[in-house]
Amino acid sequence: MMPSYFFAHGAPSLVLEEHAYTDLLKNFASHTTKPKAIVIFSAHWEEPVQTVSAVDLYSTIYDFGGFQDDLYRMTYPAPGDRSLSDQIQSLFTEHGIPSRLNEERGLDHGSWAVLKLVYPDADIPVVALSVNRYLTNEQQYEIGKALSELREQDVLIIGSGGTVHNLRSVNWRAEGVDEWAGAFDGWLQSKLEAWDTESLFKYRELAPHAQMAVPTSEHFIPLLIAMGAGDANRQATLLHRSYQYGNLSLSCWQFN
Repeated sequence: MMPSYFFAHGAPSLVLEEHAYTDLLKNFASHTTKPKAIVIFSAHWEEPVQTVSAVDLYSTIYDFGGFQDDLYRMTYPAPGDRSLSDQIQSLFTEHGIPSRLNEERGLDHGSWAVLKLVYPDADIPVVALSVNRYLTNEQQYEIGKALSELREQDVLIIGSGGTVHNLRSVNWRAEGVDEWAGAFDGWLQSKLEAWDTESLFKYRELAPHAQMAVPTSEHFIPLLIAMGAGDANRQATLLHRSYQYGNLSLSCWQFN
């Protein structure tokens, strides 16, 4: 069964950077089975109703400003998969999750910056999905769980976001890691590895420095969704964790 994954997408410039985390992303395909399709939830696509892309060929969205010129010349013209989009919508219906299709939206940097590092040829069909910060954490998990059977069809489910993502607190010149960021991620690791969903769903009340680490939830949600997709076996493995600018986390979790 294909594992599901959470990838931190960091800053948009991630796709141009060279360090241990980008090395992991670039080598990911050489250590895993090539998927038949990719389903990706991006923190940068928010909708009030769960939305499923249904396009033939993706355009590239440059949803950022002030970065290197090279970023605005990059494209990721991945094909869509309308039959998979329809199947996803059917699965949501079966699990009582309202959804709708979107036949126009391209891929934002939460999707294409990661996918360009992992599968640079853009030759694997992609279905992009939105997130909704106003659902409960239990509902986020259930969205991933509703799609878990796709893993048996060699479909790769990815959540793209960031466990510690507070742009007001980043220090562009920092070299070390802020203690509060490490404390939050340490708590998170212990709960993920124990598959302690009861605590995870209450992370805002229980985790140290949760408000600093997750001032708004849209970047944390993809982690819960990816975890939900791994509900059948409930095994979480941390593949990488590092930080940029003092507290912007770059982490990768695998859920089997």
